[in-house]
Amino acid sequence: MKEQKKQPELRFKGFTDDWEQVKLKDVAIYIRGSFPQPYTNPDFYDELNGKPFVQVTDIGFNLKLNPDTRAHISKLAENKSRFVEAGKVVVALQGSIEKSIGRTAITQYDAFFDRTILIFQSYKIPMNDRYFAQVIERLFEYEKEKAWGATISTITKEKLNDFIIGVTDLREQIEIGEFFQKLDQAITLQQRKLELLKKIKQGYLQQLFPSKGQSIPNIRFLEFKENWIQKKLGNYLSIPEKKQVDNLKDLKLMTLKLNLGGINLSANRETLELGATKYFVRKSGQLIYGKQNFFHGSIAIIPDNADGYATSGDVPALDIEGIQPKFLLDYISRPSYYLEKEARAIGTGSKRIHEKDLFSFEISSPSQIEQIKITNIVDNMDKILILQKSKIQKLKQLKQAYLQKLFP
Repeated sequence: MKEQKKQPELRFKGFTDDWEQVKLKDVAIYIRGSFPQPYTNPDFYDELNGKPFVQVTDIGFNLKLNPDTRAHISKLAENKSRFVEAGKVVVALQGSIEKSIGRTAITQYDAFFDRTILIFQSYKIPMNDRYFAQVIERLFEYEKEKAWGATISTITKEKLNDFIIGVTDLREQIEIGEFFQKLDQAITLQQRKLELLKKIKQGYLQQLFPSKGQSIPNIRFLEFKENWIQKKLGNYLSIPEKKQVDNLKDLKLMTLKLNLGGINLSANRETLELGATKYFVRKSGQLIYGKQNFFHGSIAIIPDNADGYATSGDVPALDIEGIQPKFLLDYISRPSYYLEKEARAIGTGSKRIHEKDLFSFEISSPSQIEQIKITNIVDNMDKILILQKSKIQKLKQLKQAYLQKLFP
């Protein structure tokens, strides 16, 4: 067994002693949350007057709970639920490895907690909350890396008991905790700025394109006076000849991110080989969208460098002619456009939009010159968003680097 390092690579001035390696059960007293069953009983909820009920999705990614919970507990359920005062470290024990397990927070308000969450009630040794929260978050990241690829939905208490954490002098804990608090605050500030920029972009999109029933937008370049022309998408989109994938060699699978996140391009022959779904070769400049996720922002234009990639039949590709591709994408990507068209989706569960259904949607467009000018404005906003996302990513990478160096 590899010997655990006793000192971190970087230390604050004045600290030289070795760190202790201690089992989690010897550091803290912890207990799981609780909630009466079944979850679906409406009598257990009171959205108007109920107290906050914290579930895994209510734990944010900045060591805080979300400002409010999705559900609120009723008086009837309170006696059978776990109440937790503000100021406690909590961590999610259940859910997906990628998105759920390991979410950590220091609670900023009193609430009732679900059984999928572990609450650290008190400490058996001197411990700083902010330091301890960073330790727990880092510990779970390490455990998830070891478990990646396995089917893990819950971490048991028995497993938790034997987790090993590094413990140092309380004064150094406070220094480390305050250091990461400032770093987390910087990340949160930049994330808020990103959300504000997204709202500003959506506001501009609403003004740069005509509202329902209108023939001109609210904001327009002075040199353009003509009304926009309304046509169906079928006037600009067509189904290309399909070329099914026969030879998987050197092909890559192209998938779509949700919420207008763009395209994922990844070498994934294993997925192509194992899947029973048919796959088709796509080419640059085509519009692709998720049949089941169109109304959640799963739509994009294939970039210039993506020839030779493939998608499944659930991500159809359409040729574009007679309209600027980016203008088309910006127009139909607006949330208001989805709201107007969602009623046309078919299906009882996850609704789908097939190509021919999409062709019946309407779109208003000006001259090609005005289309290009509008696209340039949106592109500039997108560049600002990309730069802001890059700032956040660099701060997160910086935090990860310090986590590696400030802990053994």
